[in-house]
Amino acid sequence: MTARPSLEIVHPAIEEYLKGLAPDPDPVLKEMEVLAESRSFPIVGPLVGRLLTLLALAVGARRILELGSGYGYSAYWFARGLPPDGEIVCTEYSEENARRARQFFARGGIRQRITFEVGEALELVERHPGPFDIIFMDIDKESYPEAFPKLLPRLRAGGLLITDNMLWSGAVVRPAADAATRGIQAYTRLLYGSQELSTVILPLRDGVSVSLKR
Repeated sequence: MTARPSLEIVHPAIEEYLKGLAPDPDPVLKEMEVLAESRSFPIVGPLVGRLLTLLALAVGARRILELGSGYGYSAYWFARGLPPDGEIVCTEYSEENARRARQFFARGGIRQRITFEVGEALELVERHPGPFDIIFMDIDKESYPEAFPKLLPRLRAGGLLITDNMLWSGAVVRPAADAATRGIQAYTRLLYGSQELSTVILPLRDGVSVSLKR
């Protein structure tokens, strides 16, 4: 496999400046970030995390579906934008990640709002007809195009489809040599070609797309 290029989407100095504007004192989030760094485990990070909270608040989200939840970092940020009776359905293939996530959620006082299911995300999603106010996707990139027709009917009008890694360290700007990059490029064409969606890709971290269902 040809290595994907590594381009700076946001200059590190700018990213540090933005992080410093509103440091988060939550010890659970900090522990999750330290764990991710120690294990080279990909998480969206605090800048995208704040965006997720804001978007949940903006659309008045009550029900959120996540595909590819890891050990719950993005769900933790989403939960901050939900009302007390809100619900997040998390999907994750790793039982170990799910176990850690449940522990973090319990310590953060949000366990009762989150259902965590273990298995293949595209199979688990069949259990949940929706509608959801927000659907967040961060699974294997080659599966993005396959997921698209499953997710759109489960999203309410006025809801948001949010997808991570849409710039893929800059690999998307070059001819794709690997399945992951081709998957992102094909999915991007689906987003921008859909008559049901209005889409923008934000050059934040590794690129985040936000698509509003009309």
